[in-house]
Amino acid sequence: MRSIAFADFLIGVGILFVLEGILFAASPAWMRRAMKSAMATPDNILRVVGIGSAVAGLVLIWVVRR
Repeated sequence: MRSIAFADFLIGVGILFVLEGILFAASPAWMRRAMKSAMATPDNILRVVGIGSAVAGLVLIWVVRR
């Protein structure tokens, strides 16, 4: 029996795939430029942006679940 939390996690991963797929399908050239830009960005900047994004996501989940 799957837990509700695991089902929610799988739904979130599915939404991530859908959004990423839409971005690649709608504008592959823009996504290619974005990836090149990410490759040129220093690790510490990517790390800070990643942590900020994760915290924002957790806050959003907390607000919605409240």
